Amino acid sequence: MTILQRASCVLLALLLAACGGDAPRVAGGEGIDTGKIYRWKMVTTWPANFPVFQEAPELFAEQVRIMSNGRLEIKVFAGGELVPALQVFDAVSQGAVELGHGSAYYWAGKVPAAQFFSTVPFGMEQKGVEAWLYHGGGLELWNELYEPFGVMALPIGNTGVQMGGWFNKKIESIADLKGLRMRVPGLGGKVLDRAGGNPILMSGGELYTALERGTIDATEWVGPLHDLRLGLNRAARYYYYPGWHEPGTELELLINTARWNSLPADLQHIVKQAAAATSTWTFSAMEYHNSRALKELFAKKNVEVLPFPQEVMEELRAVTRQTLASEAEKDPDFKRVYAAYQAFRESYQPWHELTSRALARE
Repeated sequence: MTILQRASCVLLALLLAACGGDAPRVAGGEGIDTGKIYRWKMVTTWPANFPVFQEAPELFAEQVRIMSNGRLEIKVFAGGELVPALQVFDAVSQGAVELGHGSAYYWAGKVPAAQFFSTVPFGMEQKGVEAWLYHGGGLELWNELYEPFGVMALPIGNTGVQMGGWFNKKIESIADLKGLRMRVPGLGGKVLDRAGGNPILMSGGELYTALERGTIDATEWVGPLHDLRLGLNRAARYYYYPGWHEPGTELELLINTARWNSLPADLQHIVKQAAAATSTWTFSAMEYHNSRALKELFAKKNVEVLPFPQEVMEELRAVTRQTLASEAEKDPDFKRVYAAYQAFRESYQPWHELTSRALARE
């Protein structure tokens, strides 16, 4: 053994002694426990076999299993298989399961300000939203909101700009929204309500029948991929764009905080990296599949793909400002997060105008 090798061994021994002789550690966390296997459950808000959205958490679970060498095993349950789809937040909060996958506007009744971490009508698109979350303090605010519930969140994907929805009549002025019965969630539903429409909440499985039978006059869902999957093109003729109500809907990984704190730091790091990788996969999958499905829709003779008239868009934009201001007066957390969201958006907007927006005008 050389002098350098002997010195290295001595230094390693001293380091292990300083750590109490435990297993090697990673910075800022507990030791790596290579012997313990963690078995967690994840519930989602999506139906079984739902393209991209349900595929994403299953991909995430597989990535975690591989990267952890089987030390963290996650079993994924679709909406309704273990808990009802809209009870995912409660299930994670109460510790019935460790993980959940959905979008924050589903918990608006419990945490109104959470809607900013899902989507905002006429708000930022995927690039701006994720810049705010990862680098602009958004993720810290998100987790401040969830802390009283024993839950933390990580971004795990974005749908991109959605479509405006399927309508059984043409929308030529803001007056055509008066009394319109439309399935639309979140802040978009509140804007429609203020504009004189009648927002209705219902699950995806009910949409085709409700639209075909006239129970509702219109519905938004996601985009061409998922809309074709539900057959909405057979229930309504007019397909409007853009999705002013959901310009960049973020998906979330919900984590029970106590269970998270029980994980060694290396497994926490693996979960974070798997969530980030799943984010990239989800957005790119949505862009790819929606572009192909749109081509299929263009070929259908019974479908008209139309832009919302500019007058309608401007009216809805004004109503959105009124709606957000009104909601902010009702809830201090909503007001605080709205201010932070707007401040970041105003600082980001010049860059967006000189790049993405300028290219779109060419």
